[in-house]
Amino acid sequence: MTLQHLAVSGYRSLRDVVIPLHRLTLITGANGSGKSNLFRSLKLIVAAARGDLMGCLAREGGLPAVMWAGPETLSRGMRSGDAPIQGGPRAKPVRLRLGFAADPFSYAVELGYPQERRTAFALDPERKGEWIWAGSPFHPRALLCSDSGERDPDRGLFQLGVDPQERPEVLLLREQILSWRFYDSFRTDPEAPARCPVVGTRCFALAADGRDLPAAVQTILESGDGEAFLAAVDDAFPGAHVSVNHGDGLFRLQFHQPGLLRPLQSAELSDGTLRYLLLTAALFSPRLPPLMVLNEPEGSLHPDLLLPLARLIRSCSQRTQVWVIAHSPRLIEALSGGDDCHRVHLVRELGSTEIPEQTMLERSAWRWPS
Repeated sequence: MTLQHLAVSGYRSLRDVVIPLHRLTLITGANGSGKSNLFRSLKLIVAAARGDLMGCLAREGGLPAVMWAGPETLSRGMRSGDAPIQGGPRAKPVRLRLGFAADPFSYAVELGYPQERRTAFALDPERKGEWIWAGSPFHPRALLCSDSGERDPDRGLFQLGVDPQERPEVLLLREQILSWRFYDSFRTDPEAPARCPVVGTRCFALAADGRDLPAAVQTILESGDGEAFLAAVDDAFPGAHVSVNHGDGLFRLQFHQPGLLRPLQSAELSDGTLRYLLLTAALFSPRLPPLMVLNEPEGSLHPDLLLPLARLIRSCSQRTQVWVIAHSPRLIEALSGGDDCHRVHLVRELGSTEIPEQTMLERSAWRWPS
């Protein structure tokens, strides 16, 4: 499944955005422009597939804390400063909407406040609608299944016990969404999980916190492209290589450097070296997900490592869809230098995340179900 657009409306600074997604998509922008909100919105879609959307919103502070806090529309006068920023009579209900267009199936969910206000839970989010349709642009004739939330407001379309014989697309789409992988700020402190030995079990995908790094590396060496993995390590650290000690059943990562008489253990590695090895293991996973999201992978890396990292990311995007959120000018330049990378630059205008260079034609590629 290849995602073509991510659409978010009413979530934090994302008043109404449509993000085009390519094989390699690079999201840039200043602090506060909305990059992290895009990252969170994708994870909310995963939570919907997992059945934990309401819980995730509660952990973010509830619906009032995550809803767009500005006026329903930003008029030309507000944008120019000629008119005050203020609310007015609403033309539409208050809604939080998340969705994506993909091939072969697309998805959207809409949340709002419950109609019944005479309860202590009047601020609980309520599912107003959920849709799955075939193809990318929505059309009523392409609708495969939908749910208004009336049957069970707490359980979504993916949890309503759909018959796999009648609606296999629901189970297939759920499986695809749950296999998306997110890597965000690997821990590299002295107590980081990646610095500890692990019991040796095959690991075809690195965990989000990197706790199974030694097992992931050994799996790559045995069942993946081990030669390319070692070449990537040598590209970043000339003359160095990694191995895994597994003599006693516990797997320990070892880093061999020229001039040293013994390999370094994970606990001895610098933060930047460990983070780079974690990213390399993630990008060389033998079973890549349909979508891999890297949130600011350049953190704690020396500038000399950013060009090898860019080469790794570009190579991975030839095998799966990759979304990178980056701040580093050097990494941004290295990634956006070719035709295979689509860069989306975000700005913040009157509290709202905007894409200045986006055309109306590009925005119209997405249509919300109703």
